[in-house]
Amino acid sequence: MLRVERTQISLDPEQADRLRRLARERGTSMAALIREAVEAVFPADATDSLDARWQRALASIGGFHSGLTDASERHDDYFAEAIEASHG
Repeated sequence: MLRVERTQISLDPEQADRLRRLARERGTSMAALIREAVEAVFPADATDSLDARWQRALASIGGFHSGLTDASERHDDYFAEAIEASHG
């Protein structure tokens, strides 16, 4: 059995409704969904802080170059072409 620590959280009514509905659709508990969300935000094997990960992500902005001079204007066209190419 999974060892858990009991805690209490407060959700606004809309959040609680969405969480309850998702738990019902997945056939699981609200607590299991919350544990899953915590793992998604901060995995057990994460060795650095969320702030450090944000800083790394922000530092990567502009660090990749496609070689295309019109990518900002035609990004949808290039994306559609890539999808078509990946589906053979």
